[in-house]
Amino acid sequence: MRSRRERNTFIELPWRIYRIGDPWVAPLVFERRRYLNPKRNPWFAHGEAELFLAFRDGEPVGRISAQIDRAFNDFHGERWGWFGFFECLEDPGAAAALLDAAEGWVRERGQERMVGPASFTMNDEAGILIEGYDRPPILQTPWHHPYYRTLMEGAGLAKAMDLFMWEQWFSELEVVPIIYELADKLEPEHGITLRKMRKRDLEDEIRRFVEVYNAAWSTNWAFIPISEEELVHAARENKPLLDEDWLWVAEKAEEAVGAALTFPDFNQVLARLDGRLLPFGWLKALWYRRKIDRVRVGFLGVKPEYQHTGVAAGLYVAHFNEASRKAQSGGEMGWILESNVAMNRGMEAMGAKVVRRYRMYERYLRDGG
Repeated sequence: MRSRRERNTFIELPWRIYRIGDPWVAPLVFERRRYLNPKRNPWFAHGEAELFLAFRDGEPVGRISAQIDRAFNDFHGERWGWFGFFECLEDPGAAAALLDAAEGWVRERGQERMVGPASFTMNDEAGILIEGYDRPPILQTPWHHPYYRTLMEGAGLAKAMDLFMWEQWFSELEVVPIIYELADKLEPEHGITLRKMRKRDLEDEIRRFVEVYNAAWSTNWAFIPISEEELVHAARENKPLLDEDWLWVAEKAEEAVGAALTFPDFNQVLARLDGRLLPFGWLKALWYRRKIDRVRVGFLGVKPEYQHTGVAAGLYVAHFNEASRKAQSGGEMGWILESNVAMNRGMEAMGAKVVRRYRMYERYLRDGG
């Protein structure tokens, strides 16, 4: 895809697929343009991508991206290609053609496996919704028609991994006492303290989070190392949306040993804007931002060598305390890999429940291993 017109068609295609009454939340068009622009998105420093459109009778009916993340392949010693941004009408032929086009692109570049959807990474929208169709998606999570799963599996893709979104509200909190006991011992027994991140020092805070992230999540399935440049860029782009009360770091002396990034659910605002801030969308944004009543706990992790100290418990308690006094009295945590037994058991222990499930798919390439 080369022309500006084709790129605009790619970005705007979901408006042809989703209808009034669907829980789908339209992204901001200008933000998606910047995200897809190699000159504006630092992901392209270690990744390359191609965008594809499917047409039937001259009308666009589907889209997909194909991408290779060199940082992922170098870290894991793998040859994975990815697909993402998948949207399609209920047209199995178009869906199969899109997936075949993505496969061909990554196979021509020497990849052995195709995994997705992830747009462009697992840290943006990832997975196909397979449970929870009746719920509006929370920030940076997709909503799909139920037939999307049929399109994937009908095209011969197999399940690779499921991702869980857990819901918890302060009014329904059921916390086992050990969580509070571990949190209380953090400083006296381990010399670890918790504090809120400072937006005025945002770039320094984000660099410290990157250190925690790349250590804490490194053994996860499909983990993709994140660079300081990428996260600093994302923080700058989204700084007006961040709330210091939901950004936490755990420290021992000068070392960051754990962190949590939680975000007010700006999807509750985006749902009112239909993808555009102009001419009057910004006024709606200012008004509805005050009415956000839930959060997404997007990242909560602890360096491996400190996971026995109760840092996670301390971060949970910090969230409980904020939820007891803020307008956002609960929300969703995730995604969490179905294979992350410890974290999923922890969610169950606090009375949380799985409210949505996403599925990552894979295809071993025809000329690959």
